[in-house]
Amino acid sequence: MTLLTFAGVAALLTLMPGPDSLLVLRTAVAHGRRAALTAALGIQAGCLWWGVAAGLGLSAVLATSETLYTAVRWAGACYLLYLGARLLLQRADADDAVEPPGRRFFVRGLLTNALNPKVGVFYLSLLPQFVPQDAPVAAWSLLLTGVHVAEGILWCATIAVLADRLGHWLRRPTFRRALDRVAGTAFIGFAFRLALRP
Repeated sequence: MTLLTFAGVAALLTLMPGPDSLLVLRTAVAHGRRAALTAALGIQAGCLWWGVAAGLGLSAVLATSETLYTAVRWAGACYLLYLGARLLLQRADADDAVEPPGRRFFVRGLLTNALNPKVGVFYLSLLPQFVPQDAPVAAWSLLLTGVHVAEGILWCATIAVLADRLGHWLRRPTFRRALDRVAGTAFIGFAFRLALRP
């Protein structure tokens, strides 16, 4: 019952629009399904990192150290700002001129979550509520994180597949330029939100 309840809560949170979904959508439109799935795996690896950190108590250190929290928060904001500015300033076809290695997509996804301390604090505050009394905290935290990661992969895969199937329409230059502007502006908005709202 605990797992089912957590799965429901985690599913609602997974479906909320954010930089993760936007990154997968934009990657699918620009580079196809495989690249988007690679980015999705990176995103979920970032979630897994924070889930393990929460289970081992490392997130508690982050939550209690203002200096460390601020440093990670600003690093994350700078990275999102970089992604947004890159989309706004480049030509619509510039990102497709040379197909980047698959590892590049994975790293983009990984950094999007790994440099967001709010994900760590989120896990720190949410996971303990679903760990049964007297149960091993680290093991249960990893299990719950695995549930969230599985849901995240399923959701991101859905976005990637749908975007890829609609690729003949979504990859039109007009739509690509509009998507890059919207995505770039959104990433910059996420960056300022992360930087200015502790």
